[in-house]
Amino acid sequence: MKPKAIFNWSSGKDSAFALYKTLQEDQFEITSLLTSINEKFQRISMHGVHVSLLEQQAKSLGFPLIKMELPKEPSMEEYREIMSKTMNQIQSQGITHSIFGDIFLEDLRKYREDQLQSIGMNGVFPLWKIDTTALIHEFLELGFKTIVTCVNETYLDKSFAGRIIDHDFIKDLPENVDPCGENGEFHTFTFDGPIFKNPIDFEIGEIVKKTYPKPQTDENEETGEYVFWFCDLISK
Repeated sequence: MKPKAIFNWSSGKDSAFALYKTLQEDQFEITSLLTSINEKFQRISMHGVHVSLLEQQAKSLGFPLIKMELPKEPSMEEYREIMSKTMNQIQSQGITHSIFGDIFLEDLRKYREDQLQSIGMNGVFPLWKIDTTALIHEFLELGFKTIVTCVNETYLDKSFAGRIIDHDFIKDLPENVDPCGENGEFHTFTFDGPIFKNPIDFEIGEIVKKTYPKPQTDENEETGEYVFWFCDLISK
């Protein structure tokens, strides 16, 4: 019997490609998808995608969906408490592995592995250290389709929000932007590809600006804010 695994699903391209790789390798029995949701707005954390579209994805992919609901702006303590409760429930069902779409953020991987090891689970990273330029081109060649739902204005301007990722999009990216947005430059919603039974049907809505306070590392440091542009996707 294959070990049971939960798949951490963000709705974006890295998750979709990691799921594709996992299914191709066929080493785990994926029991369900796990997604963090903003409890108040019923949207995927950071991606800004409404839960109705997430549910369409899960249905098209053919997996049960676990929604981990978080407060609007959870503290690290609140986040850890909710995550710990969720993962303990998952582990109690005989699930031994947790699969992620991370590519090269060492600190994030270590954090995930440490949290999992504390409850006797293991992390799996199918895309780890794959060159991101090669990855995005393979992703497109396989027939995946994905749209940019959020951009960080530190790296990209408003015009990139709502664009479908294709070869022209990749060419238009500034040199300091990772082609997979692995440093948080942009987030996506994948709506079609070889792992979907049918495409996700949606309309592109308005593009809105949202700001978030920057965390202070020094009490004498001036406060600032992050600016993000979100493209609202409307379920048909």
